[in-house]
Amino acid sequence: MLAPAAMEVTIDGTVSTTLASVNAVHNPRARKLRSAVWQDFTKERRADGNCVAICNHCKKQLTATSRSGTTHLRNHLAICTTTSTRRAGKRRKLIVRRILHNKTSTGQPGDGHASGEDNDNDSTHFDQELSRQDLARMIVQHGYRFSIVDDLGFRKFVKNLQPQFSMVSYDIVRADSMAIYESERLKLQDVLLKTPCRVSMSVDMWRSSTQMDYLCLTCHYIDHSGDEWKLRKKILNFVHVEEHFTANQIANLILEKLQQWGIERKVASVVLDNCTSGDIVATELLRVMQPRRLLLLNGNLFHVRSCAHILNLTVEESLEQTSDIINRVREMIQNVKFSQERLQKFLDTAKLLQIDQKLLVLDSPNNWPSTYLMFDSACYYHDVLVRLAEQEANYAAFLTAKEWADVKALTEILDALNNTMEKFPVENPTANLYFNDMCEIQVLLNTWRNSPSPVVAQVAGRMLKKFEGYWDLTRPVMAFASILDPRYKMKSIEYFFQLIYGNDQFTAKATIEAIKQTFTSLCNEYEHSADSLKNPAVLFYAGNSSSCMSSVYNNGNDSKTFSRITLSDARRGLDQYIQESSSGQSFKSDLDLYLEEAVYRQKEGNQDNFDILGWWKSFAAKYPVLSQMARDILAIPVSIIPLDSEARVLNEYLSTMDPSTVEGLVCAQDWLRADTEGITESYRYSMNLVLLLYTHVHLPMIGFLCVSTVANSDGHADDKVPRGDELIVAPN
Repeated sequence: MLAPAAMEVTIDGTVSTTLASVNAVHNPRARKLRSAVWQDFTKERRADGNCVAICNHCKKQLTATSRSGTTHLRNHLAICTTTSTRRAGKRRKLIVRRILHNKTSTGQPGDGHASGEDNDNDSTHFDQELSRQDLARMIVQHGYRFSIVDDLGFRKFVKNLQPQFSMVSYDIVRADSMAIYESERLKLQDVLLKTPCRVSMSVDMWRSSTQMDYLCLTCHYIDHSGDEWKLRKKILNFVHVEEHFTANQIANLILEKLQQWGIERKVASVVLDNCTSGDIVATELLRVMQPRRLLLLNGNLFHVRSCAHILNLTVEESLEQTSDIINRVREMIQNVKFSQERLQKFLDTAKLLQIDQKLLVLDSPNNWPSTYLMFDSACYYHDVLVRLAEQEANYAAFLTAKEWADVKALTEILDALNNTMEKFPVENPTANLYFNDMCEIQVLLNTWRNSPSPVVAQVAGRMLKKFEGYWDLTRPVMAFASILDPRYKMKSIEYFFQLIYGNDQFTAKATIEAIKQTFTSLCNEYEHSADSLKNPAVLFYAGNSSSCMSSVYNNGNDSKTFSRITLSDARRGLDQYIQESSSGQSFKSDLDLYLEEAVYRQKEGNQDNFDILGWWKSFAAKYPVLSQMARDILAIPVSIIPLDSEARVLNEYLSTMDPSTVEGLVCAQDWLRADTEGITESYRYSMNLVLLLYTHVHLPMIGFLCVSTVANSDGHADDKVPRGDELIVAPN
């Protein structure tokens, strides 16, 4: 049978791109076109017997002889305007494959199956197991319910996206999630074991809605495995504790977990602000760890309180004595806000006095920042409230002139403390950031203590006493962190202590010298630790020998002959000879060199943007001992904001699970958090399920699916079921 063939027509010496249809003899021995590239090209024969490949998209003709192969055809598809696209802001070429409705396949036309084999790229075939693991990872990473796999809407969406995916059951996705937890746990343990620096711990107590108590153990350290030093924070354990657990039992539990992770010898400090009986727990931990010589400065830097916790305790305990004036302000605002008639008068008066509208705040009990906001809003509307008091002279809820003076004075104190608190929740806060702020608070309290206002002097005196009691425990650590800040070194300590102690300069100098001596002792510990890690190989040089060619040395029961001594031994012998022969000469330590040099002056810009970790990374070779100290000291979490009891409550979803599953989900979600850093919420939810299946099967990119409400996809339409992505298991 004759079939139409393509013929090249020559017109006026040029070759026309028009193909004429001619009869060609059917060749039964012609090879079948097996390459997938022919799904985007049509092969036609010219009159002269040569073949051409016509692009189905742009109609361009390319040679298609038996010797030309298909590489040039693939290259053309890569640049063809109809088959190129942009993905994630990068130019990634995507060969679009045609969906052929093959009647002989098991799938029906329009069911989403892609037919045709791509023998050139087997890696594009659908992978059920890999997609299943990605599903579990998505559920863990974003805190979705395990039962999402049973939701009809979710199952239908996945089926339309990839019919080949076999949806897993609740039990399977739970088991896969726990497998992810175990895998990530081993990875983190390997990282912690290989990290050469110390780590710091923070302990928080949590409670489920079913009144079960949990202990959250979090590790803080500086990771310098990459090009940059990064402050890391990882939850290690989220373990159930019995309600009757004593402080000693909690301490033993913490020690047990540290030993399981293999980091009990690497702990620098611990913060127990949100831990039940934190002081007793710290004492018990010290009792066990001190004899083992595991701690810095024999444990003097072990127990640390965060700055936010110090300020909270200082203010809350001091404001208890001013409850009368706080109650008076609260009563006045309540009577304005909850009386329709009085509220209308308030608004009319504010408009008459041309005062811009601002929220009139009613505080929350036992929350001093909200009390500050209440005082601040009351002072803002002072003229309005005074005018209302004049209109209702017989109404006792409004403040007197003396009470207004006390409120304004207290607002000034709370404003300074609140501004300091607002500086704490910054990204990756290193321990050097808050020493100056805490010293400024102490200077202000000293000044306010001598205020002519009796209420200010009384409150400031109580605050100062509380502050100094809590501050003394943490001051050494924060002072050391300030010394390790090249912008300040000893300057901040010298300046602020002279201000704090005022006329008592003898005490100021003694305190400054004590901090410097303690810091020097810590440097000596690090130097000794660094020396002990060196290989005590025997050297050529022996100080008491008349010959520097000692051929035999003893190391226990082993001996090493001259022939086995290496060149590195000789070099170490030279180093020892130089050190001993130069003992009479002056030698400056890391600390001496560091303090003698001028402070680092940052270029113009925001001082808070100074990258102290980047600075120490750059100068690690110059100051090897101090850089090791910087990694350990700067990672101590002195700025953690303590969560109130209501914030440390698990939601209903986690509260219904067994403790082992709760720990697995909470920890794994925290460990996987780095995978989503820098990704916006909308993009993450949109890409989540699309990438889940698309990356494991070669499907045509017909469109882009947005899935922004997957967490709420509930076949039972129960809006009260808590969303998993609302879980907050630890403060950032």
